[in-house]
Amino acid sequence: MEFLSYLISGISLGSVYAIIALGYTMVYGIAKMLNFAHGDVIMIGGYVSYYAMNAFGLPWYVALPVSMVVCGVLGIVIEKLAYKPLRNAPSLAVLITAIGVSYFLQNVALLVFGADPKTYSNPFQSLNADGTINQGISLFGGSLSITYVSLVTIASCVIIMLALTFFTQKTKMGKAMRACSEDKGAAQLMGINVNRTISLTFAIGSCLAAVAGVLLCSSYTLIQPTTGSMPGIRAFTAAVFGGIGSIPGAFLGGLLIGIIESLAKAYVSTQLSNSIVFAVLIVVLLVRPAGLLGKYVPEKV
Repeated sequence: MEFLSYLISGISLGSVYAIIALGYTMVYGIAKMLNFAHGDVIMIGGYVSYYAMNAFGLPWYVALPVSMVVCGVLGIVIEKLAYKPLRNAPSLAVLITAIGVSYFLQNVALLVFGADPKTYSNPFQSLNADGTINQGISLFGGSLSITYVSLVTIASCVIIMLALTFFTQKTKMGKAMRACSEDKGAAQLMGINVNRTISLTFAIGSCLAAVAGVLLCSSYTLIQPTTGSMPGIRAFTAAVFGGIGSIPGAFLGGLLIGIIESLAKAYVSTQLSNSIVFAVLIVVLLVRPAGLLGKYVPEKV
């Protein structure tokens, strides 16, 4: 039963990583850019929802859309100011810019919100008849407990993955995104507005970061300016693990990274869990350089 509990915890954690990784893979798949500031957009989303619920008294189902709108606009601004001028620049210049944007967002948050961690109240809980807090449901006579935030996180991840798959495969804008991913020049000749398509991609990725920020802070109940750093790195690892540019790959990679991390903490060592995750990533990339579901595309010269 302990193994099942750790497994569910890993799936819940992996679902958060998968939602973040979907944002990474959307941006990379269409714009061919690695947005390392994505983790800090998660932090901004967490702070926006925190103040929306605590300072303005909004319920979580209102605070979440507010956070998504703010992060979506922030994603568009970042793309316009930082990444659009470097669209034809070497990849190293884009990478350095992304790291700079990441540190800029962290320091702005430090100045605006302060360095002290803030307690993020878990909105996915209810009160029992005796006034005690009910955080989840119990199964198998109480030997297994699943929190509501875990159920919401897993369900949200599955719904988002299916919605993104439908969007990219069936809608006009989704087909425009896939066309830009294949060849921006040819897409522009066919009448597709490449700039608008890339901006929308950044907006969608940033909205997903806001969702991940709310779910992450609800699970760990603390938020500070560096909250999104390590989850962002792990989610990028998950995107590479599953095959960056692939929506199902990001979903699968996130779940596997979360499960591996959870089981490593439980059965090996808390200190070595990160090492084990990255060791597994190295082994997988040695066997499949494009990731589990990624496709190797030879470069034409």
